[in-house]
Amino acid sequence: MAILSRGSYDLKRYPGFGIMAAICLGLLYLPLCVLVLFSFNERRSVSNWSEFSLDWYAKALANDQIQQAALNSFLVAVVATIVATILATAAAIATTRRERFRGLTACYALINSPLMIPEIVTAVALLSFFSLIGLHLGLGNVMIAHAVFCVPFAYLPIRARLHGMDTTLEQAAADLYADPVRAFRYVTLPLLMPGIMAGAALAFVISLDDFMITQMVASAGSTTLPVYIYSQVRMGVTPEVNAISSILLGISIVFVSLMFLLRKRERA
Repeated sequence: MAILSRGSYDLKRYPGFGIMAAICLGLLYLPLCVLVLFSFNERRSVSNWSEFSLDWYAKALANDQIQQAALNSFLVAVVATIVATILATAAAIATTRRERFRGLTACYALINSPLMIPEIVTAVALLSFFSLIGLHLGLGNVMIAHAVFCVPFAYLPIRARLHGMDTTLEQAAADLYADPVRAFRYVTLPLLMPGIMAGAALAFVISLDDFMITQMVASAGSTTLPVYIYSQVRMGVTPEVNAISSILLGISIVFVSLMFLLRKRERA
Protein backbone atom coordinates (compact mmCIF):
# COMPACT_ATOMS: atom_id res chain seq x y z
CA MET A 1 0.00 0.00 0.00
CA ALA A 2 2.89 2.31 0.75
CA ILE A 3 4.19 1.82 -2.76
CA LEU A 4 0.80 2.60 -4.28
CA SER A 5 0.27 5.63 -2.03
CA ARG A 6 3.38 7.26 -3.38
CA GLY A 7 2.01 6.83 -6.90
CA SER A 8 4.94 4.65 -7.93
CA TYR A 9 4.40 1.53 -10.00
CA ASP A 10 8.06 0.64 -10.48
CA LEU A 11 8.19 -3.17 -10.43
CA LYS A 12 11.72 -3.11 -9.02
CA ARG A 13 10.29 -1.93 -5.69
CA TYR A 14 7.99 -4.89 -5.24
CA PRO A 15 9.20 -7.58 -2.79
CA GLY A 16 10.80 -10.55 -4.49
CA PHE A 17 11.07 -8.93 -7.91
CA GLY A 18 14.87 -8.72 -7.81
CA ILE A 19 15.20 -12.40 -6.85
CA MET A 20 12.82 -13.54 -9.58
CA ALA A 21 14.57 -11.35 -12.15
CA ALA A 22 17.96 -12.80 -11.15
CA ILE A 23 16.63 -16.37 -11.45
CA CYS A 24 15.12 -15.71 -14.88
CA LEU A 25 18.26 -14.01 -16.17
CA GLY A 26 20.38 -16.83 -14.77
CA LEU A 27 18.28 -19.51 -16.49
CA LEU A 28 18.45 -17.52 -19.73
CA TYR A 29 22.11 -16.55 -19.87
CA LEU A 30 23.96 -19.11 -17.73
CA PRO A 31 23.63 -21.89 -20.36
CA LEU A 32 25.01 -19.49 -22.98
CA CYS A 33 27.98 -18.71 -20.75
CA VAL A 34 28.62 -22.43 -20.24
CA LEU A 35 28.41 -23.04 -23.99
CA VAL A 36 30.95 -20.31 -24.74
CA LEU A 37 33.24 -21.43 -21.89
CA PHE A 38 33.48 -25.05 -23.04
CA SER A 39 34.06 -24.00 -26.64
CA PHE A 40 37.57 -23.12 -25.38
CA ASN A 41 38.08 -26.49 -23.68
CA GLU A 42 41.10 -28.43 -24.92
CA ARG A 43 39.49 -31.83 -24.39
CA ARG A 44 36.54 -33.14 -26.36
CA SER A 45 34.45 -33.26 -23.19
CA VAL A 46 31.76 -30.60 -22.76
CA SER A 47 31.42 -31.20 -19.04
CA ASN A 48 34.98 -31.54 -17.68
CA TRP A 49 37.29 -28.55 -18.08
CA SER A 50 40.97 -29.17 -18.80
CA GLU A 51 42.87 -26.29 -20.43
CA PHE A 52 42.17 -23.21 -22.50
CA SER A 53 42.51 -23.81 -26.23
CA LEU A 54 41.41 -22.34 -29.57
CA ASP A 55 41.81 -25.65 -31.42
CA TRP A 56 38.06 -26.22 -31.78
CA TYR A 57 37.59 -22.83 -33.38
CA ALA A 58 40.39 -23.62 -35.82
CA LYS A 59 38.84 -27.00 -36.66
CA ALA A 60 35.38 -25.45 -37.08
CA LEU A 61 36.67 -22.73 -39.41
CA ALA A 62 38.61 -25.31 -41.45
CA ASN A 63 35.61 -27.61 -41.85
CA ASP A 64 34.37 -27.54 -45.47
CA GLN A 65 30.79 -28.42 -44.49
CA ILE A 66 30.68 -25.61 -41.95
CA GLN A 67 32.11 -23.17 -44.48
CA GLN A 68 29.43 -24.10 -47.02
CA ALA A 69 26.65 -23.92 -44.41
CA ALA A 70 27.91 -20.53 -43.21
CA LEU A 71 28.07 -19.24 -46.79
CA ASN A 72 24.50 -20.41 -47.38
CA SER A 73 23.34 -18.76 -44.14
CA PHE A 74 24.91 -15.40 -44.96
CA LEU A 75 23.71 -15.48 -48.56
CA VAL A 76 20.14 -16.22 -47.45
CA ALA A 77 20.29 -13.62 -44.68
CA VAL A 78 21.60 -10.87 -46.98
CA VAL A 79 19.03 -11.49 -49.73
CA ALA A 80 16.16 -11.90 -47.26
CA THR A 81 17.20 -8.73 -45.40
CA ILE A 82 17.32 -6.63 -48.57
CA VAL A 83 13.94 -7.87 -49.84
CA ALA A 84 12.25 -7.70 -46.44
CA THR A 85 13.58 -4.19 -45.72
CA ILE A 86 12.38 -2.84 -49.08
CA LEU A 87 8.92 -4.38 -48.60
CA ALA A 88 8.75 -3.22 -44.98
CA THR A 89 9.73 0.34 -45.91
CA ALA A 90 7.06 0.49 -48.62
CA ALA A 91 4.46 -0.95 -46.23
CA ALA A 92 5.42 1.49 -43.45
CA ILE A 93 5.10 4.49 -45.75
CA ALA A 94 1.80 3.24 -47.17
CA THR A 95 0.29 2.77 -43.71
CA THR A 96 1.58 5.95 -42.04
CA ARG A 97 1.96 8.69 -44.66
CA ARG A 98 -1.72 8.85 -45.52
CA GLU A 99 -5.05 9.43 -43.80
CA ARG A 100 -6.67 6.53 -41.97
CA PHE A 101 -8.84 4.37 -44.16
CA ARG A 102 -11.21 1.47 -43.65
CA GLY A 103 -9.18 -1.70 -43.41
CA LEU A 104 -6.03 -0.10 -41.99
CA THR A 105 -6.22 -2.27 -38.87
CA ALA A 106 -6.56 -5.33 -41.09
CA CYS A 107 -3.43 -4.23 -42.97
CA TYR A 108 -1.51 -3.99 -39.69
CA ALA A 109 -2.71 -7.46 -38.71
CA LEU A 110 -1.77 -8.90 -42.11
CA ILE A 111 1.74 -7.42 -42.07
CA ASN A 112 2.40 -8.54 -38.49
CA SER A 113 0.74 -11.95 -38.81
CA PRO A 114 4.09 -13.86 -38.93
CA LEU A 115 4.73 -12.54 -35.41
CA MET A 116 1.45 -13.93 -34.08
CA ILE A 117 1.28 -17.24 -35.96
CA PRO A 118 3.43 -20.07 -34.55
CA GLU A 119 6.57 -20.46 -36.64
CA ILE A 120 5.92 -24.16 -37.25
CA VAL A 121 2.57 -23.24 -38.83
CA THR A 122 4.27 -20.69 -41.08
CA ALA A 123 6.92 -23.25 -42.04
CA VAL A 124 4.35 -25.93 -42.94
CA ALA A 125 2.26 -23.39 -44.88
CA LEU A 126 5.26 -22.26 -46.92
CA LEU A 127 6.29 -25.85 -47.61
CA SER A 128 2.75 -26.70 -48.77
CA PHE A 129 2.59 -23.59 -50.94
CA PHE A 130 5.93 -24.28 -52.62
CA SER A 131 4.88 -27.87 -53.27
CA LEU A 132 1.50 -26.77 -54.64
CA ILE A 133 2.98 -24.39 -57.22
CA GLY A 134 5.92 -26.69 -57.95
CA LEU A 135 8.58 -24.18 -56.90
CA HIS A 136 11.93 -25.94 -56.47
CA LEU A 137 14.68 -23.32 -56.39
CA GLY A 138 16.87 -24.93 -53.75
CA LEU A 139 18.37 -22.13 -51.70
CA GLY A 140 15.99 -19.73 -53.45
CA ASN A 141 13.04 -21.29 -51.61
CA VAL A 142 14.76 -20.55 -48.31
CA MET A 143 15.42 -16.94 -49.36
CA ILE A 144 11.77 -16.38 -50.29
CA ALA A 145 10.55 -17.96 -47.07
CA HIS A 146 12.94 -15.91 -44.93
CA ALA A 147 12.08 -12.69 -46.75
CA VAL A 148 8.36 -13.22 -46.06
CA PHE A 149 8.98 -14.12 -42.43
CA CYS A 150 11.33 -11.17 -41.78
CA VAL A 151 9.05 -8.42 -43.15
CA PRO A 152 7.28 -7.66 -39.83
CA PHE A 153 10.58 -7.60 -37.93
CA ALA A 154 11.88 -4.91 -40.28
CA TYR A 155 8.49 -3.16 -40.45
CA LEU A 156 8.14 -2.36 -36.75
CA PRO A 157 11.31 -0.22 -36.31
CA ILE A 158 10.71 1.56 -39.64
CA ARG A 159 7.09 2.34 -38.79
CA ALA A 160 8.11 3.55 -35.33
CA ARG A 161 10.66 5.88 -36.92
CA LEU A 162 8.07 7.25 -39.34
CA HIS A 163 5.65 7.94 -36.50
CA GLY A 164 8.32 9.88 -34.66
CA MET A 165 9.40 11.97 -37.66
CA ASP A 166 8.31 15.58 -38.00
CA THR A 167 6.52 16.09 -41.32
CA THR A 168 7.46 19.79 -41.49
CA LEU A 169 10.49 19.18 -43.70
CA GLU A 170 8.48 17.03 -46.10
CA GLN A 171 5.82 19.73 -46.30
CA ALA A 172 8.51 22.35 -46.91
CA ALA A 173 9.92 20.24 -49.76
CA ALA A 174 6.45 20.08 -51.31
CA ASP A 175 6.07 23.85 -50.94
CA LEU A 176 9.35 24.27 -52.83
CA TYR A 177 7.87 22.29 -55.76
CA ALA A 178 9.74 19.05 -55.07
CA ASP A 179 7.90 16.12 -56.61
CA PRO A 180 7.15 13.11 -54.35
CA VAL A 181 10.14 11.14 -55.63
CA ARG A 182 12.63 13.94 -54.92
CA ALA A 183 11.04 14.68 -51.55
CA PHE A 184 11.36 11.03 -50.57
CA ARG A 185 14.93 10.74 -51.84
CA TYR A 186 16.36 13.91 -50.32
CA VAL A 187 14.17 14.41 -47.22
CA THR A 188 12.22 11.36 -46.06
CA LEU A 189 14.81 8.67 -46.81
CA PRO A 190 17.76 10.32 -44.95
CA LEU A 191 15.54 10.92 -41.91
CA LEU A 192 14.20 7.39 -42.09
CA MET A 193 17.60 5.73 -42.52
CA PRO A 194 18.24 4.97 -38.80
CA GLY A 195 14.93 3.09 -38.66
CA ILE A 196 15.71 1.27 -41.90
CA MET A 197 19.12 0.22 -40.62
CA ALA A 198 17.65 -0.96 -37.32
CA GLY A 199 14.97 -2.95 -39.14
CA ALA A 200 17.54 -4.44 -41.52
CA ALA A 201 19.80 -5.47 -38.62
CA LEU A 202 16.90 -7.17 -36.84
CA ALA A 203 15.78 -8.94 -40.03
CA PHE A 204 19.35 -10.13 -40.66
CA VAL A 205 19.65 -11.65 -37.18
CA ILE A 206 16.24 -13.35 -37.44
CA SER A 207 17.13 -14.84 -40.83
CA LEU A 208 20.63 -15.88 -39.78
CA ASP A 209 19.39 -17.70 -36.66
CA ASP A 210 16.22 -19.24 -38.11
CA PHE A 211 15.96 -23.00 -37.93
CA MET A 212 12.31 -24.07 -38.12
CA ILE A 213 11.39 -22.55 -41.50
CA THR A 214 14.75 -23.48 -43.02
CA GLN A 215 14.43 -27.08 -41.85
CA MET A 216 11.03 -27.33 -43.54
CA VAL A 217 11.67 -25.67 -46.91
CA ALA A 218 15.38 -26.38 -47.51
CA SER A 219 16.26 -29.07 -50.00
CA ALA A 220 19.44 -31.13 -50.33
CA GLY A 221 22.47 -28.88 -50.64
CA SER A 222 20.69 -25.92 -49.03
CA THR A 223 21.87 -26.55 -45.48
CA THR A 224 22.33 -23.43 -43.38
CA LEU A 225 24.40 -23.07 -40.22
CA PRO A 226 21.54 -23.59 -37.71
CA VAL A 227 20.40 -26.72 -39.59
CA TYR A 228 23.98 -28.03 -39.65
CA ILE A 229 24.36 -27.40 -35.91
CA TYR A 230 21.13 -29.29 -35.25
CA SER A 231 22.29 -32.26 -37.32
CA GLN A 232 25.55 -32.38 -35.36
CA VAL A 233 23.87 -32.03 -31.96
CA ARG A 234 21.75 -35.11 -32.74
CA MET A 235 25.00 -37.12 -32.77
CA GLY A 236 26.25 -35.52 -29.56
CA VAL A 237 27.41 -32.10 -28.43
CA THR A 238 31.11 -31.46 -29.03
CA PRO A 239 33.35 -28.43 -28.42
CA GLU A 240 33.32 -27.90 -32.20
CA VAL A 241 29.54 -27.42 -32.09
CA ASN A 242 30.02 -25.10 -29.12
CA ALA A 243 32.55 -23.10 -31.14
CA ILE A 244 30.18 -22.73 -34.10
CA SER A 245 27.34 -21.76 -31.79
CA SER A 246 29.55 -19.22 -30.03
CA ILE A 247 30.50 -17.60 -33.34
CA LEU A 248 26.83 -17.44 -34.35
CA LEU A 249 25.97 -15.99 -30.93
CA GLY A 250 28.68 -13.36 -31.30
CA ILE A 251 27.41 -12.28 -34.71
CA SER A 252 23.87 -12.00 -33.33
CA ILE A 253 25.07 -9.90 -30.40
CA VAL A 254 26.89 -7.53 -32.76
CA PHE A 255 23.82 -6.94 -34.91
CA VAL A 256 21.46 -6.62 -31.95
CA SER A 257 23.86 -4.09 -30.38
CA LEU A 258 23.95 -2.20 -33.69
CA MET A 259 20.15 -2.12 -33.74
CA PHE A 260 20.09 -0.86 -30.13
CA LEU A 261 22.57 1.92 -30.92
CA LEU A 262 20.57 2.97 -33.98
CA ARG A 263 17.35 3.06 -31.98
CA LYS A 264 19.12 5.08 -29.30
CA ARG A 265 20.32 7.49 -31.95
CA GLU A 266 16.72 7.91 -33.16
CA ARG A 267 15.61 9.06 -29.72
CA ALA A 268 18.52 11.51 -29.39
